[in-house]
Amino acid sequence: MKKLRVMIVEDDSLIAELLAEVIEGFGHEVCAIEAGERDAVASAARERPDIMIIDANLREGSGLDAIETILAFGPMPHILVSGDATSIRTLRPDATVLQKPYFEVDLILAMQKALVAPASRRRDGRETGPQNLMPRRSAVTPHVTPRS
Repeated sequence: MKKLRVMIVEDDSLIAELLAEVIEGFGHEVCAIEAGERDAVASAARERPDIMIIDANLREGSGLDAIETILAFGPMPHILVSGDATSIRTLRPDATVLQKPYFEVDLILAMQKALVAPASRRRDGRETGPQNLMPRRSAVTPHVTPRS
């Protein structure tokens, strides 16, 4: 299985760290963790991840706007994460959307879908997917969203 470079954009540091642990548990590398729109755009340009996992609603800017800016430079596989997936799908019907809360298996399926979606052609023209993304451990751990 190819080791993917994954960028996480999440403004809740606890959720970002938990997600990074899950991604690394799958055998992939987390190349950047960002909390805001501007930093996400800069990291995507600098790191050139294989796939991005982006929270749609950020305290500093918008995950949706970050994706629009990043995609202006070329296609890049991405997953939009939201507690309101229906609204995101209305705004971006072609997007791979992951509804919060989710389980590891949901994340795996979303990653596989994003890697073979039309946005899966990388800037260098290579295909990124499909991949075998199954975790090495057998237990499925839920994605925990802390209460506000």
